[in-house]
This record gives sequence, C-alpha cells and structure tokens, in this order.
Amino acid sequence: MSSLPALTNFLKRYQETYQEQCDEFPRFYAQGEESVCIVQETGLAKNKPVQWVSAVREEVDNFDNVASALDITLHSDINGLYGHFFSGPLMFNSQWGAGEVLQPWNQNDFECLQQNIIGHLMMKKKLKQPLTWFIGVMEEDDTMITVNNETGSVWIEKPGEVQSIQLASSVNDFLSQLTPRVTTAKMYDELDVGLDGAADHPGIWQRLKIMYQHLRGHFGGK
Repeated sequence: MSSLPALTNFLKRYQETYQEQCDEFPRFYAQGEESVCIVQETGLAKNKPVQWVSAVREEVDNFDNVASALDITLHSDINGLYGHFFSGPLMFNSQWGAGEVLQPWNQNDFECLQQNIIGHLMMKKKLKQPLTWFIGVMEEDDTMITVNNETGSVWIEKPGEVQSIQLASSVNDFLSQLTPRVTTAKMYDELDVGLDGAADHPGIWQRLKIMYQHLRGHFGGK
C-alpha cells in the first residue's frame, strides 16, 4: 500500500490541530530558506520562525537517481512519502513516544535528502546489514525511524546497528497511528555540511548528523 494516503491525512490533521489549539499555523525556523510552504512572511531572518502549511508539489519527484547510483531497487513507499509535498517538520506523539517525521522544505532540501539517504544506504552496505532508509527520529533517545527496504516495514534503528523494534508493517500503517504534536518552534545551531558534504537542513539534519558522527567515531572514521 502506498504511503501517500496516510501522509496526506496526517498533514491535514497536523494543520487542523494547530488551528484548533493555537489559532495559527505551525512555526518553523527556516534559517533563511525559501519555501512555497510559507504563509506568513516574517522576513526569513534566521532568528525568526515562519508560519507554514504543507504544499502539494507542482511536479512529483522520485528517488530513481538514488536507486541508479547504488544499483539497487528502492521500496516504492519512498516516493509516496517524499515526492509529493513540501512541508515543515512533522512532530508527533505515539504509543512509542514522541518524535519527528521528515519532510523536504524545498527542492534543495529534497536533493539534500537524496544525498543523505545515499550516504545512509552506503553505510548499511559497508556494514553488510539489510538496507534501510530513514523517515524520522524519536525524540527521547535520538534513534532513527527507518524503513526496511525489502519489506517496507517501519522500525527503530540505532546508527551502526540493525533495526531493533518493529513499529508497523508499512509506512502507511505507521503514519496512521501518529497524533500531531503541537510544539513551539525550536532554533537549532547551524552546521556547515550534511552527512555526505551536502548543505544542512535546520533541525532533523543536525540530529542525524550528530548520530552519524558518533557512529563514524565508533568505527574510527573508516
């Protein structure tokens, strides 16, 4: 089953929850990055959050270039999850705890996402582990939420280790179990480069990079 129906529903519920509880849209420190998601212009200053709503992309994008570069077949859910919308970060509550689902903010962010997923897949190949790709992070212990590329099931994963706790049988099932979490916008320190040298996205990229730096340190930077 495609991940798109549950994502579309969660995005709708996300906006409605903020409207009901805060009488405004979600806010996000975009750090100067333009996006069609922005609904209230606040100058795009790095120290000011913008209000945003998710936006349907004019042209659907995909991860065919990633699959071609690594000579692998990617589970089709990856295109449904990442290729149809631009959006701010999606915070959630769930039976497993609080976390964040990743979405691209703009086209540059989408391309950064592709490069970081390439880096993650290369790391899994190097460690001779089953291939996975990430869709978010859990808040309490900064573990990743990843998809098993063969089965499409969603799991908790620590960098450098195999998937440990299964959360759902599919991305669609996983997203359907999440509750939107209202939070104040959080300012993250800006980093210069991403996991593979690409430009950083505020927020989740920093958390992923910290986890991968720990992993690389564990393996002696090899």
